[in-house]
Amino acid sequence: SKQWYQRRVRALFADPEFAAFSQEIGLASLGAPDDWIEKLATLYWFTIEFGVCIEEGDFKAYGAGCISSIEELENCVNSDSKKLPFEVEKIVTTPYPITTIQPVYFVAPSFAEAKRKIMEWAQQIPRPFTAHYNPYTQSVELINKRSNCIKMIRDLANEMKTLEDAVMKLVD
Repeated sequence: SKQWYQRRVRALFADPEFAAFSQEIGLASLGAPDDWIEKLATLYWFTIEFGVCIEEGDFKAYGAGCISSIEELENCVNSDSKKLPFEVEKIVTTPYPITTIQPVYFVAPSFAEAKRKIMEWAQQIPRPFTAHYNPYTQSVELINKRSNCIKMIRDLANEMKTLEDAVMKLVD
């Protein structure tokens, strides 16, 4: 039923937070060595495609593969399916089938925690630069020079001034 489905699915397709999460995995791949690309692909599989977290005490599917198949959705939220803690180092070495129901899911304590752990893990990817998506120009920018960093700091400072202005106008 619709209620059963809604209780087990974390809305994501129009969720900017989810879109940013997916994009961060893609940005992490830029300039990464091939072995790390494979790890990122596996991480993508177990999150963006078959991610499960806990919200309000229940298993919630947030991966597109989970929510696009009622059989997969039933399997991933079923208490009998194999669920392991969300440990990035374990996830990136786990093989997965692409044509059958998933035999294992990695469950994050929350969607925010999954994002945090992945971003922390991605910091160790050996690459000569950092990549950043600029929403104003809708392009990827490389942060590989001091001048790039200074520009980003100035842009961030301007955003903070706008946010501060908004907070000062709020009434408790």
